[in-house]
Amino acid sequence: MPSAGPALHLRSARGTDRAIALLLHGGAEVGHDPVDAWSGPVVRMRPFGWAIHRHAREIAVARLRFGQQGWNGGAASPVADVEHALAELRRRRPGIPVVLVGHSMGGRAAVRAAGDPSVLGVVALAPWLPPGEPEDQLAGRDLVILHGTDDQRTSPTQSAQYATRAKGVARSARYVAIAGGDHAMLRPWRTWHRETAAAVAAIVRR
Repeated sequence: MPSAGPALHLRSARGTDRAIALLLHGGAEVGHDPVDAWSGPVVRMRPFGWAIHRHAREIAVARLRFGQQGWNGGAASPVADVEHALAELRRRRPGIPVVLVGHSMGGRAAVRAAGDPSVLGVVALAPWLPPGEPEDQLAGRDLVILHGTDDQRTSPTQSAQYATRAKGVARSARYVAIAGGDHAMLRPWRTWHRETAAAVAAIVRR
């Protein structure tokens, strides 16, 4: 049975922790049921953690499982979970900055939570960024959006437009089109993993 409430798992870096990549899975537009630890959106993020861990020995990896499956309109349910996780990471690793790495709904949550003082930047994977999504919270942060050209669930066009708007606010904002990429990030998975790990490392090492 899925457990109620968000859950945070932290794996230390192979070297001295210089930063933490916080992975945020996808979800649904509406859904109040708890999230199963073995659900597709949760499991999908694990290889990204492994890729980051291999690519950068100084970056720890944390995985957050949201307490509810959906965004749920104005409640923006995952955002409170991200804020709670960031506070918990500050308690466990005082002074260590964080890069938020979010897929789909998790990408939207990452962008919304970017104003937290612990956050260096955001790597958003096939994010759900509807018109009107705010950008001001990205001030002083770095943003990288990766989106597959064949995505049928979330809009590459809206992601590119958001990156363009964010350039006027963020320290840097970049949009990367993944040729042939699908929403589940299974095609081409090596490219998704490589580009994500490189983007996280670049933000940390900037």
